[in-house]
Amino acid sequence: MTQPVPVPHGLPMERDAGPFDPPRRITQLREARPVSPMLFPDGHEGWLVTGYEAVRRLMADTRFSSRQDLGVLHVPYETPGMPVSTEPSPQIPGMFIAMDPPDHSRLRRRLTGAFTVKRMRMLEERIADIAERQLDALARLAPPVDLVKEFALPVPSLVICELLGVPYADRENFQVNSAKFLVKDQPLDEKMAAYGALTTYLSELVTRKRATPGDDILSDLARHDDLTIEELTGAAFLLLLAGHETTANMLALGAFALLEHPEQLAELRAQPELLPGAVEELMRYLSVVDVLYRYATDDIELGGETIRAGSTVVVSLLAANRDPLRFDHPDTLDIHRNARGHLSFGHGIHQCLGQQLARIEMRAGFDGLLRRFPTLALAIPAEEVKLRTDMNIYGVHELPVTWTESAR
Repeated sequence: MTQPVPVPHGLPMERDAGPFDPPRRITQLREARPVSPMLFPDGHEGWLVTGYEAVRRLMADTRFSSRQDLGVLHVPYETPGMPVSTEPSPQIPGMFIAMDPPDHSRLRRRLTGAFTVKRMRMLEERIADIAERQLDALARLAPPVDLVKEFALPVPSLVICELLGVPYADRENFQVNSAKFLVKDQPLDEKMAAYGALTTYLSELVTRKRATPGDDILSDLARHDDLTIEELTGAAFLLLLAGHETTANMLALGAFALLEHPEQLAELRAQPELLPGAVEELMRYLSVVDVLYRYATDDIELGGETIRAGSTVVVSLLAANRDPLRFDHPDTLDIHRNARGHLSFGHGIHQCLGQQLARIEMRAGFDGLLRRFPTLALAIPAEEVKLRTDMNIYGVHELPVTWTESAR
């Protein structure tokens, strides 16, 4: 087996091969050895897992802990955007995605009923209506317009606010602070100020819902007396942040990718029944959540390597979703591909709770956008689109678009 060279000074995550492609270094590492030693900035060694099968096995193995208070390096997506530290980070109440069973099971079980496939399907018509109303507003504007500001961000924000019971009038507060919180490289005090503003707001909100519950998910959670206000706040923070940031970036980056693949775009317009499969393919192809972090609680064999207890393990979902051993011609966007089995929603006990909601939002968003704007085009050269390389969730900061006609 080829001996790998440890990755020096952190993750090579810059998408230097193009806006939709994995970093060249990540691809090289996956080809050399899908489970590779990694050197962190403070000098300690860990592991980088890039192969599809190894990533899937790791995520299904609960001996790879999600608890940040166990790990040496703390930069996980599980608490999106939290700062790099070389010390273990204390657990945040309610942040169930950074917990192991039984704590994880107790909190997640409270939410499972709110995100069932049946309930999400019942919401399809409402979500389609939200998307259509936002497209009505978009059509009234004089192009060029920023698709992120006018469509990709408002649609999931409206949906998640309605589901959680967060007043949409407060969106500027949480959107601004969410964006600040997700910046990769910034002073710790600025990041924590944004986090503090969000959690202060949400703590007041869940306290009100416990006193006067309504017909929404946060009210449902607040009715459980065994959940503390701190736990409710942590869960609300995670649901609100993940519920609008990931889908917003998928809608914007997905639109960009389709505009850069006009033959695929034309096929989707001609055959809208291809859209559900196209959404899965876009999820695989774009992988807006690049990495996850785990901590080995035992000596574990993975991909022919022994990962010792105490090791920090970095998981590249982007590399796994582009593994040629799992997907033929993986660097090609192909809306006819059966992309089911991609890892963009994770795998195992931490698989994304809101994945059906995200699928419905993306289907409604792309369907409406392509149908209502048959002449949609970039308003600037593709190389001038501002990419979110500075953020913990990938996408575009702005997507200026234009059109010559719109339809109902």
